[in-house]
Amino acid sequence: MKKTLPDLLVENCRKWGKSRIALREKEYGIWREITWLEYLDNVKAVALGLVDLGLRKGDIVTIISTNRPEWIYAELAAQSVGAISLGLYSEMENLEQLKAMLVSSDTRFLFVEDQEQVDKILAIKDAIKSLHKIIVDEFHEVDDYTDPALVSYAEVMSKGSQIDRDNKNLFFTYLDKVEPSDVALLTTTSGSTALPKLAMLTHEGFLYMPEALDEVDYTDEDFEFVSFLPPAWAGERMMSLAWALYKGFIVNFPEKSETLNRDMREIGPYVLFAPPRTWENMLAQVKVKMRDATFLKRVLFDKILSISEKIAERSLKKKPLSRVQRMLSVIAQILIFRKIKDHLGLTRAKIAFTGGAALGEDTFRFFHALGIKIRQVYGQSEIGGIAVLHSPDDIRLDTVGKALPGTEIRIAPNGEILLKSKAVCKGYYKEDEKTKETIKDGWLYTSDQGYMDEGHLVMIDRMGHVLELRSGTKFSPQYLENKLKFSPNIREAIVFGDKRDYVAALVQIDFYVVGKWAENAKIPYSTFKDLASKEEVYGLIENEIKKINRSIPDMARIRRFELLKKELDPEDDEITQTQKIRRKAIKQKYASMVEDLYNEVVGSSVLKE
Repeated sequence: MKKTLPDLLVENCRKWGKSRIALREKEYGIWREITWLEYLDNVKAVALGLVDLGLRKGDIVTIISTNRPEWIYAELAAQSVGAISLGLYSEMENLEQLKAMLVSSDTRFLFVEDQEQVDKILAIKDAIKSLHKIIVDEFHEVDDYTDPALVSYAEVMSKGSQIDRDNKNLFFTYLDKVEPSDVALLTTTSGSTALPKLAMLTHEGFLYMPEALDEVDYTDEDFEFVSFLPPAWAGERMMSLAWALYKGFIVNFPEKSETLNRDMREIGPYVLFAPPRTWENMLAQVKVKMRDATFLKRVLFDKILSISEKIAERSLKKKPLSRVQRMLSVIAQILIFRKIKDHLGLTRAKIAFTGGAALGEDTFRFFHALGIKIRQVYGQSEIGGIAVLHSPDDIRLDTVGKALPGTEIRIAPNGEILLKSKAVCKGYYKEDEKTKETIKDGWLYTSDQGYMDEGHLVMIDRMGHVLELRSGTKFSPQYLENKLKFSPNIREAIVFGDKRDYVAALVQIDFYVVGKWAENAKIPYSTFKDLASKEEVYGLIENEIKKINRSIPDMARIRRFELLKKELDPEDDEITQTQKIRRKAIKQKYASMVEDLYNEVVGSSVLKE
């Protein structure tokens, strides 16, 4: 039987219909449940409504949306009739970059949420020659606009529903013509060095991910997942679309980002996939809460956590636990950890992934002590999101795990990581030369450097990112940056030193964590800039770097640093939408600050231990 993403939706609807929940969305404080039958009916309505507007097989349908069911309906609707979906980040404010993405993708139909998105599109619409219709969800916000390209999402669904009632087989006629080998979606690459490329993922390639994951982790239709990462990211689409459709588990959409923690507590997801910063923010929440606790509670927490981390360390090393240690683990859960997990919305978490960057050892150990066995994953947009991960019983802090079933890893002579599986994309949309450079004989050349260690993959840095001091000492800036970011007080770090006498860094403090520290220390401040300029904050970060330096070879230690007086922003081209550093752009923008780091009169020294 042929399997495409919409085919799985149809199959699940036939299996469960009205009897099971497929999606939940929180609106005005109330969770609204959507059955598998309603899910399919909504997708059919959007699909046939789009066809009525002129959608053709192979057209590009772009969706700019936050996490909501309407995003999934639009994506599956496009794929059901042979069109190709593309997700772009709703936070994208740079109109030139947005225009470039819409033009290069030949976007013909565009889904947006509200007036803010419509205004951005209308400002650049004349340059997007391929654009035919703009479908607006919150149409009441723009119902006085006169542009003929604007169409109400509700109107598209209403028309599509009428067509479906008149011809019950029409949707399936279109779906029958969609093949597993067809391109299902375009996903943007990280874009840390240039404009993001568009990787073309097929139905069968994208569905290879949940098939392989299912061999590593058991899931079933009773599992709950909370969708909160950007829908444009390949990892989020893999979870909310591919894996959820493959296994039939429930996808939940929080009301808004500000209510995420409360909504997570209400749902209690079984499956979580989040970047390191999310886990680090959770740990920071706990640490800030403990700072405000009574002395006795702090002492009890520190003692129990210390014991539990040692027990977790033994488990990670596959060493047997004594009866006393097992008993202490139970006591820790009852006295402390159960409340913490409830506060974080993790009471039912069974599968917890992190990816996109290295997770700090302290964070790793904390959650394992808590009973949440976070596992590192490694992958790229070009291979559907995940290619390598820790299995539940083989977790090593210094690696990103082993290859997924059906995935091959090879290390090239120059140290580059090569990957091969059914999930490797067909190439980059309209970029044949870059496709030839990246995919050779089915192997994806990742541009990442690494090595194998007893079947585990160790990822070092991006190819070409390893720098060399004037003395000839080589170092990985990403490795040092990750070391710095393991501190809850440091949000971002950019390391320099190529052809210099020593390593230096620009550091962005974590406004929330350092702000709480300043309040407890009775240090007044008003803005981010004001806080980052405080002498006491410089002292705090200097002490953090001194501690970090002790775990770094002497010649690669950070000798000077400066604090950034603003938070890095995707709209200033300083980081990508997925929070990856645009190293070249930062080096140019902060050139004078970088030079000051190598002057004797400016910058903070951390030479003295």
